[in-house]
Amino acid sequence: MGYLHQHVAERCDASVLVPGARTVIVVALNYHQPAPDIVAESPVDTDNAARGRVAMYAWGDDYHRVIKRKLFAMVDAMREVIDEPFEAKACVDTVPLLEREYAMRAGIGWIGKNTLVLDAKLGSYFFLGEIVTTLALPFDAPAADHCGRCTRCLDACPTDAFPAPYELDASRCISYLTIEHRGEDIPEEFHADMRDWVFGCDVCQQVCPHNRAAPTTREPRFAPRTPGPTPKLDDLLTWSDADYAEALRGSAIKRAKPDMLRRNARIAQANISPNAQ
Repeated sequence: MGYLHQHVAERCDASVLVPGARTVIVVALNYHQPAPDIVAESPVDTDNAARGRVAMYAWGDDYHRVIKRKLFAMVDAMREVIDEPFEAKACVDTVPLLEREYAMRAGIGWIGKNTLVLDAKLGSYFFLGEIVTTLALPFDAPAADHCGRCTRCLDACPTDAFPAPYELDASRCISYLTIEHRGEDIPEEFHADMRDWVFGCDVCQQVCPHNRAAPTTREPRFAPRTPGPTPKLDDLLTWSDADYAEALRGSAIKRAKPDMLRRNARIAQANISPNAQ
């Protein structure tokens, strides 16, 4: 993920991104929804078709588009009620901002031991968005850490991607391996532990006590769409590039290229059916 080494100045100082910036407004948008039974119970459906799993955040429409539209609307609403002229830039995670740190300082939540932002009521199933503005607005108090002595997320990680609390070794993370790791091969040492995940991983969120009562999203655009939470592995393995483009139009899953999805599906298939080639 070499891009993380780029635009360091903007990441550390929002006023480099927006000259004269004095405030970063941070918002959270819930995407949590009940998992289909097949996700919780079995990787093989009633037609005996092997299926993979997709992280919840990518079940519906691409969150980048959804959040950006909401942020643009928010800026428009601000201009209607604030007489003072101001500059503002709407941001999602494609913009070089240290958004988790801003979210913590803005009171959205604390950065948990699994390195995700957590809120005592929302849990961690939410997206972040930001408005960097030249307006001088009152700041909220930073969020307090409520992880306590709990280590469930660290203990549950299939690939031991957490060398210590609050530290993530991305090179071992299933989300990194299935989405960001380019190339034909994933180190074989991780294959079995990747289980049936073909895009992302939710394990550290699934075991977090703060997600037990996470509310269900009210955003209809996050409802499951093709290929859904549990795509058939045969579909992923046989998609042409045209099939891929059609099925994933407007989906965050397009972050993984066709050859990467096929690679991930082969590993999941081998884990589900060890004798299948």
